[in-house]
Parts: sequence; structure tokens; C-alpha cells
Amino acid sequence: MKDQALAYLRAALGQPDAEFREGQWDSIDALLDRRRLLVVERTGWGKSMVYFLATRLLRDSGAGVSLLISPLLSLMRNQIEAAARIGVKAETINHTITKPERARIVQDVRAGKVDILLVSPEQLANTDFREDVLSHIAGNVGLFVVDEAHCISDWGHDFRPDYRQIVRVLQLFPSNIPVLATTATANDRVVHDVMSQISDRIELVRGPLVRKSLRLQNITMPSPAARMAWMAEVIPTLPGTGIVYVLTKRDAMRVAEWLRIAGIDARAYHSDSLPDPGDTLLADALSRQGLSLAEFADYETKKQTAFYREALEQALIEDRINVLVSTVALGMGFDKPNIGFVIHYQRPSSVVHYYQQVGRAGRAVEEAYGILLHGEEDDRIADFFMRNAFPPQKHVSAILEALDAAHGGLSLPDLQSQLNLSKGQIESALKYLSVESPSPVVKVASKWNVTATAEGYAINQELIDAITEIRRNEQRQMQDYMAYDKCLMEFLGRALDDPLATPCGKCANCMAHPLLSTEYAHDLANRGAIFLKRSYQPLEPRKMWPSGGALPTYGFSGRIGNDLRAEEGRALSLWRDAGWGHMVAAGKYDQNRFNDELVSACVEMIRSWGPQPAPLWVACIPSLRRPELVPDFARRLAESLKLPCFPDALRKVRDTEEQKTMQNSFQQAHNLDGVFELHPDFKACGPCLLVDDMTDSGWTFTVAAAVLRHGGCQAVFPLALALNSPRMD
Repeated sequence: MKDQALAYLRAALGQPDAEFREGQWDSIDALLDRRRLLVVERTGWGKSMVYFLATRLLRDSGAGVSLLISPLLSLMRNQIEAAARIGVKAETINHTITKPERARIVQDVRAGKVDILLVSPEQLANTDFREDVLSHIAGNVGLFVVDEAHCISDWGHDFRPDYRQIVRVLQLFPSNIPVLATTATANDRVVHDVMSQISDRIELVRGPLVRKSLRLQNITMPSPAARMAWMAEVIPTLPGTGIVYVLTKRDAMRVAEWLRIAGIDARAYHSDSLPDPGDTLLADALSRQGLSLAEFADYETKKQTAFYREALEQALIEDRINVLVSTVALGMGFDKPNIGFVIHYQRPSSVVHYYQQVGRAGRAVEEAYGILLHGEEDDRIADFFMRNAFPPQKHVSAILEALDAAHGGLSLPDLQSQLNLSKGQIESALKYLSVESPSPVVKVASKWNVTATAEGYAINQELIDAITEIRRNEQRQMQDYMAYDKCLMEFLGRALDDPLATPCGKCANCMAHPLLSTEYAHDLANRGAIFLKRSYQPLEPRKMWPSGGALPTYGFSGRIGNDLRAEEGRALSLWRDAGWGHMVAAGKYDQNRFNDELVSACVEMIRSWGPQPAPLWVACIPSLRRPELVPDFARRLAESLKLPCFPDALRKVRDTEEQKTMQNSFQQAHNLDGVFELHPDFKACGPCLLVDDMTDSGWTFTVAAAVLRHGGCQAVFPLALALNSPRMD
């Protein structure tokens, strides 16, 4: 059997002299013996090859389909291609496939034509999947695989509520089926938790985590502009292609744009990645698939994102771009053996996150760099994610009370109209509740209902507090890592409870000198600072009014017609950001007047933007609380543009709650119902700039523009000093 397995391995890898890595065959043999394993091995060890080879051998002996649960379906294409080379037919069911495609896969699975079915953990909670697939294969599953098994544990750094379904699903299968759980990033605490949940007879296979090819260095560089200057100088000197990790989507887009300006072919990669118009990578990917741009445009957004992300991954794998600037979206599962460097623009919140990401580099090269930069914003971003990791009890109680009072359940839009909670807050709470056992909620079609267990339900605050404290300890551990003066690789190994961790002899601390210079050109940093100040934010016009009758006074509903819609606008900065954002905040709250530098910056932005048809006058959003702050700025801006200013064109007829306290589109729009009216002397006129200090949801601009357009204004171009973007993902 081992000889046959080795032949399959060599065929899968396309390497006639390939050999099993230490522990690989033993793991496969254990699965053939119908045992249960938790395999904790470093990234690049070949965990996916274990379950694909085991699947092939089990199928050869007449076993049923293997079922693989993984959050990484979009990042497993190369592994699936390797499996195909040994005759393993793999299929996936996920949210990006079409209904006909799903129906075909379900039919093939039932007919035994599929060797391994890959599904996301979210599918396990899907009623259709349970009825169409699980109920038909439960008695004949040949192998059950949980990839990235640390996600099962409440204590894991990547805990996902849907992974709780795995333990329940496992109970549906015969007790003697082989089970494989795999991860590269679990310390002892998480290992014990995962093992206790999966089986009382599970065996642990654990190998060393040290990556011998990696050369690590830490650099403290608080200023974002300094870090951008350093990367622009250093990346062209590094071997091969690489990844720059950032903590937020907006930083992914901004850093990628900066690197392109510096002559480095970079792209942003995150969960919502979409191509810029004219992106050559998209054109190439469409050509390879035989698709037209028009066909791509007809895809729903999720499918466009999945397609473009695949194009980005393939471009990096084929060395057609230099760098992907990515969030955690390109963490687990991405496999490019010859990545030459991984740079962290910001410090991750935990050692396990860092190890997982830096482990993308140096899998099949003798030397690769892992450089960790530390900036002034790192802790603030980490704190944001910790604060929003779990739904608070007040959100849970409000949702359960609303559902309990409803007859026939409530949809997500229904809940938004009744509760001042954001869509994300509601979805997060419902997700948390739906995987509780027993669950206090159930979804029927599109509507949520309470169950018999909802009365008196309370979240386990003690557990949440304990997990939050663990997160804070992990953050402190990363701070310690930045300041550590001994072997960096050994620090990572010991933090992950690797008993074999020893000094690597290759990191900057072991070498007693920097591997890469920490210097950067100050004129380049100045250019970086200017770039940050010119990171203008587009303000896309809203095209639909909220459903449910949010604006009865105005009578606005349905699609926002061209006769009422605002044009695309611009925000000068991100609120409190390193560019102009700090100056906007100081003007609003400290000085009660916006600096003339902001006027000049807006003039420069308007000239580079070039709105058409060109605005002929300036208006502003009125405020009863601070009636002169924005009009004063609008008048000075109009004077600089040599345009007339009519700050009283719009009037606010009643005070409202602050928009920033409104948490979803229904509440944000409803808060503005009937609030704005035109000045009695207003007459139909040409296009205008509509000025405000801050914008968040965009509903203030949307409603005010509709009022102006209804009164005869030809076009309305929103202009904000800052875009308040509280979402950090």
C-alpha cells in the first residue's frame, strides 16, 4: 500500500523522485486503519496531500465519498489540481456556484461520481445542504476531514461560529469512519480543546514548526509614510515575488496604489476585491476563461470578487505581478512555494496570526525574508477587532424580543427597520445564536423565528470575557515579540508550544545586525505623506431607497431615479487618518473652524477630480447644533473657486439624532425624513457642490441631493472633508 501511495504522491506533485515527508505516510496509514487524527504541522508540510492520498486509497478499496470542511475553498485550487493528477475527482459547494452547477454536483455526489466533496463550514448550517447531500451520504462517508481545525476552538485565534456545526455533523456518521483534523497554528490550549470536541479517541501528530529558510527581522517605524518609503526602496531589492500584509481593506488598497506609483507591480487583495477599470489582470483572466467583459459585468458581486481574487492569486503564482498587498484573506491555504518575502506593514494581533502569514514565504527556496514593521496605529486596530468580536447581550436581547413579538418571523430588512442596529451587528448576533446548542433562533426561508429556548436566553459572558482576555494577552505577546532581543524564530516556536524550538541562527537577532537596512529616503517619505493627503475617497451615489417606507414624508421609495440621484462625490480624507484626517478632526472639535489648508487641499482635489458638468455654485448641509462651522468653510471654498455660495439654499427644519448614532440604512434614512427643505427663494439652477464636514453612510448627502434635485438643481456633487469609516475590516 505504501508503494502505491508513493506512486500517487509522485504523480500528484509531478516529481518522479519525491518522497514522503516525516509523518505523512504514518498519518495516511492511520486513516486507512480508520483511526482519528489531529495533525499539527508547519505550513508547507503537505497536510492537503495526506487527505487527498488517503481519499484515493480509500476509494480504491471501495470506500464512500470523503467530506472536507474548509474555510479556504477559494484558495485550494492548486491542491485540487494536484489531486486530479491522481484521479481524485473533487467538487466544491459554496456560495459562488450557480443553481444548475450545484444541482449537477449534488446529483454526482449521490451517484458516487465524486471522490471528495469540499464545503465551507457555513454549508453545514444550510438546510438544503443537509437535506440534499448530508442525509444521502451520512451512512457511507469514507473519510471526514476538518481543515484549519483550530477554527473549531472558542479559544483559537481564527474561531468561526459555523465550525461548531462540525461536532454535530460528525455525530450523524458511523462511529468507525476515519477522521482527520489539520492545522498549522494551534498552541497546547487549542490542541486540547479541538481534540476534546472531535473525539475521545483522537490521536495527536505534531511536528516541528521552525521554518529553516526564513530570515526574520522586526523594525519599529511608527509613521505610515516612513513605512511606505521604506517598502518602495527595499522591495525591488528582495528576491522573487512576495506578500505585504496589512490589517484593513482600505490599507490594502492604499498601500498597493502607493507601490504601483513607486514602480512596483502590486495589487490589493481582500475579501471584497474588485478590479479597477481597465485592469490588465482581469482582461487576461477573462481571456483565459473565454469570457467577455460584458459577461463578467453580469455576474453578481460575490462572483465577481471570487473570480478576480482567483486571477490575483494566479498572477502571483505565475510571477506576473511583484506583490499582493493583502489582509488576512490571503492567510491559510495559499500555496506558492517560492515566495521570497513577506512584509507586515502593520503588526498582527497574535503570534499565531503572524506565524501563519509569514509562513507563506520560503517553502521551496533556500532563503526568504519575513519583515515585521510596527506602526502607531497597530494597537488601535487590534482593539477595534477585539471590541467587535462578539455580539453584546443588549443586541442579542433586542433581536430576540423583536422576533418574539413578531408573528411569522422577521427578515433581515425587517429587523433593520425595527432596531437601531447595523446589518453587520444583526448578522453577527444571528450567526452567534444560530450555532448555540440548543439555538434560540431558527431560520425558515428568509425569516428568523425564536425557538422554545429563547426565553431568558443569555450569552455566556464569562466565556467571552475569558476569550477577550486571551486576545489581549496575545496582543501583549506580539508587543513582546517586537521588543525581543534573542532568536525570533525560537520565540515564535515557543509561543506555539513547539517543544523542539531552538535558535535559528538566521534572524536579525541571531546575526546581531539588521538583515535589511532600516534607513529610508526622507524625500520619499515626504512624497508618501503627500500621497496620504491625496488619498481622495470616492463617494458612490446610493441607487435605492431603503425598503420598508423609511421616508414617508418625502415619499421616496424604490429605485432612486436619475432625476433625484446625486452624482459621484469625493471625500478629502479618512477621518483622523494620517493625511488630512487629523486636521479635519482638530478643526471640528478643537478649533471650531477648519484650517485654510483644508480649503486649498479641497481646491486641488476638485481640480484633479474634474466633476462634469462643472459645478456653478456651492451649497452646504445645514446644522442646528453648529450652524456656522460648515457654512464658513463652504464660503471660503467658494471664494477660492470663484463661485457663488448659497449656504442657506437648504434649510434644516427640525433637529434630529446625530447620524453617527444611527446604525443601519433604514434608521439613517428615516432619521432624515422631512428634515431638509429648500429656501423659499430657491430657484432652479445649474450643478452645485454640496459640502459637509463628514460623511459615513452617505444618506445625508443622498436625501439632501434629492431635495435639491426635486427643486430643479441640474446636478449635485457631494464633497466631504472626511469619510468616517468605522469598519476596520
